Amino acid sequence: MNTKTSAKRFYDSASVETSENVDRWLVCLDGRAISTPLKHRLELPTRALAQAIADEWQSQTDVIDLPALTLTRLANVAMDRTPVVRAEMIAEISRYAETDVTCYLSAENSELRARQDEAWRVWRGWAGRNLDVVLVPVEGIVAAPQPAASLNAVSAYAEGLDDYRLTGLSWACSLFGSAVLSLAVDQQALDATTAMNLSCIDEDWQAETWGADDEALQARAARNRDALSLKTWRDALSS
Repeated sequence: MNTKTSAKRFYDSASVETSENVDRWLVCLDGRAISTPLKHRLELPTRALAQAIADEWQSQTDVIDLPALTLTRLANVAMDRTPVVRAEMIAEISRYAETDVTCYLSAENSELRARQDEAWRVWRGWAGRNLDVVLVPVEGIVAAPQPAASLNAVSAYAEGLDDYRLTGLSWACSLFGSAVLSLAVDQQALDATTAMNLSCIDEDWQAETWGADDEALQARAARNRDALSLKTWRDALSS
């Protein structure tokens, strides 16, 4: 089945309006509030996030690039999907901690291992000190059991988030392959673009050693754009 990736622009301006609901803001196209795929009126918890989404729509040309509406998609998920599948999302975030990318150190290359250890050790330590998420590093690619108390701490943290931050945390885990880095981004101890670079140490090493093809470079560029969108999302939720 083909997925629609573009549409003709049908509006002149995108703006932010105050909702009649307290502390909620609307994104309007030519004065009409936009809705989610499930027909909920899209109401945002901060004016900054509403403005970022309005800017996303305003920046479109005569043809709307639907995949570029990243913040809009995240907001749709936060309203339509997250309230229904919170338990599943939280369980998935905990599973990322079980196989966290920051725990897998090279067993074959000492230079790569040193680079990994220098970059990742500080954030594993941060998670342990600040969130009681103590994860055990291993050599190689064979998974090792992580402490149950740490996995429970990840779940408890995620359970305490509202739907918008939980949506961002879930997406961060899928981008970085790391609960540790994603928690640091949610806590605003680490920005998402830096987290992306930290999560790609192995990938960057391979590119430096063997070279990167065009497809890999394009995929990385797309992930970098996603990281920038995640940074905007998280910053806007705190504004």
